[in-house]
Amino acid sequence: MTGRLRMCKVLENRSQQDEERMDQLTNQLKEARLLAEDADGKSDEVSRKLAFVEDELEVAEDRVKSGDSKIMELEEELKVVGNSLKSLEVSEEKLANALVVLSSTAEDEEIEVRISANQRVEEYKRQIKTLTVKLKEAEARAEFAEKSVKKLQKEVDRLEDLLFSDKEKYKAITDDLDQTFAELTGY
Repeated sequence: MTGRLRMCKVLENRSQQDEERMDQLTNQLKEARLLAEDADGKSDEVSRKLAFVEDELEVAEDRVKSGDSKIMELEEELKVVGNSLKSLEVSEEKLANALVVLSSTAEDEEIEVRISANQRVEEYKRQIKTLTVKLKEAEARAEFAEKSVKKLQKEVDRLEDLLFSDKEKYKAITDDLDQTFAELTGY
C-alpha cells in the first residue's frame, strides 16, 4: 500500500510541476507576444519614417537637378553677355578710332556716339554683375541641396539599419515563440 501512496505522491508532484511549468510557459508566451507586437509596431514606424525620408531625398535630388540646370543656363547666359561685352568693346575701340578721324569735322556727333557706347557698356556691365550674383545664388542653392541630399541619405541609412535590427529582433522573438509553442504542445 505504501508503494501505491508513494507512486500517487510522485504523480501528484509531477502533475503539480507540470502545471507550474505550463503556467510559466504561458506567461513567457504572453510576454513574447507583447514583445512581438511591440516589434511589429516599431517596424511599421521605421518603415513609415524610411518612406518619408526617401520622399524627402527624392525632392532634394530634384532640387539639385533643377539647380544644376539653372547654373548651366546662367553660365551660358553669362558667356553670351561676356561675348557681347567683348564685341562691344571692340566696336567701341573701332568707333573711337573712327571718331578721332572725324573729330575735326564732327565733334558734336562724336560726343553723342561715345556717350551712347559708354551707356551700352555700363548696361552690359550691370547685366554681368546681376547674372554673376544670380549664378552665385544658384551655386549656393545647389551646394545646400547637395548637403541636404547627403544628410537625408545618412538618415535613410540609419533608418535602414534600425529596420534591419528590429527585423532581427522580431525574428528572434518569433523563433522563441515557435519554440515555446512547440514545448507547450509537447506536454
